[in-house]
Amino acid sequence: MSVALVAGLTKEPTQPEQHDTQQAAAATPPEPVEGKNRDPLVPFRGENIRGVDTTTLRGKVMTGYQGWFNCPDDGAGLGWTHWARNTSKPFAPGNVTVDLWPDMSEATASERFPTGFKHADGETAYVFSSYNRTTVLRHFEWMRDYGIDGAFVQRFANGLRKESTRHHKDVVLSNSREGANLAGRAYAVMYDLSGLGAGGTRAVSEDWKMLRMKMKMGQDRAYLHHEGKPLVAVWGLGFGDSRKYTLEECRVLVEFLKADGCAVMLGVPTGWRDQYRDSTKDAGFHDLLKLADIISPWTVGRYRTPGQAKLHAAKYHRKDMEWCRRNSMDYLPVVFPGFSWHNLKPEDALNTIPRLKGEFLWSQFVGAKRAGANMIYVAMFDEVDEGTAIFKCTNSPPVGANPFLTYEGLPSDFYLRLTGEGGRLLRGERKIQESVPEIPVAAARN
Repeated sequence: MSVALVAGLTKEPTQPEQHDTQQAAAATPPEPVEGKNRDPLVPFRGENIRGVDTTTLRGKVMTGYQGWFNCPDDGAGLGWTHWARNTSKPFAPGNVTVDLWPDMSEATASERFPTGFKHADGETAYVFSSYNRTTVLRHFEWMRDYGIDGAFVQRFANGLRKESTRHHKDVVLSNSREGANLAGRAYAVMYDLSGLGAGGTRAVSEDWKMLRMKMKMGQDRAYLHHEGKPLVAVWGLGFGDSRKYTLEECRVLVEFLKADGCAVMLGVPTGWRDQYRDSTKDAGFHDLLKLADIISPWTVGRYRTPGQAKLHAAKYHRKDMEWCRRNSMDYLPVVFPGFSWHNLKPEDALNTIPRLKGEFLWSQFVGAKRAGANMIYVAMFDEVDEGTAIFKCTNSPPVGANPFLTYEGLPSDFYLRLTGEGGRLLRGERKIQESVPEIPVAAARN
């Protein structure tokens, strides 16, 4: 999901990427992976490895999986989507929209896509494509390895009616489904309404009908359920900005999903309960919210320090949870590791919300736990665009005109490990402590 509102495979965990690996791979152009993806629009008939309990969201730390990255040779035909500002031009200095660089040390030759960027030693810098099945499966293996319960797979509604972008989304969802089943993780669909025009919510109901009919979405063992029903998330309701779709359209969509036998989670503004700050003032907003099963307020950018994060949890989470309890609903707070989108928005400074070597993220886990949370959503798994990624990123990014953040010398898997530890905190498997816990590598595995 966009946070444009910010202003208002088993293996041991690895160390940070050393980019001078696999010289042979670097010399061999990546082979197109089009043939490696299976037909996405079919029911799941693969293997399921039992792992996390997929009957409820309670007791889980879930993360958001954007899955929106493309490279020109990945077979999707979408250029450098989400890597470069101009996706049809070379991904090189001056044409970049990410602030973190992925750790590519575990990637196979077919997953490594060369860029126009260079590391300090002159070696070519590589990135991945979310269209690559092997890459997506590995990401779900990481979730398993570090004790993260699963992912909400993002499905942006504004690209559902264009064949090329919809096909990419179908492939990512299909590969995520396979990855979750093989890794014993949970997954669920999250529709993001950002950018939709008036009447655009119809595309969501049409898409869900298609997923249910062709993919039998919600019927495989890894699909996350809640209160006995497959869970579907809809993000972007009730924001007090210039969105063109209406609350009435959203009500029709939620009623459609409920009538289809789904539990519904709604992603809403921080100020949803009192209808201020980033929230709509529409008198009918709360009536719409009461149709949902779970409320999840978006908090990325709403606080910037560990102290502010704890104050936010005390001020908002407790009262939000009370409202939800009175209305027989669950509450899913959002936490994030930091924020930076300088290369996407050059007018904003690099490292807008510092990570502080995990202190910022950990303070939010502690605040949510103290407030009584029994589920947490981490934004996001793979979003290097806005510097909120928790997956493996390198401390040796490319050098040149565009600056990049690092993990401040921490191991590339540090935020995966810390997120897994946040899950242990949530479930009462460890005591609350204010400081960032020291996590032995062996303890990170689940």
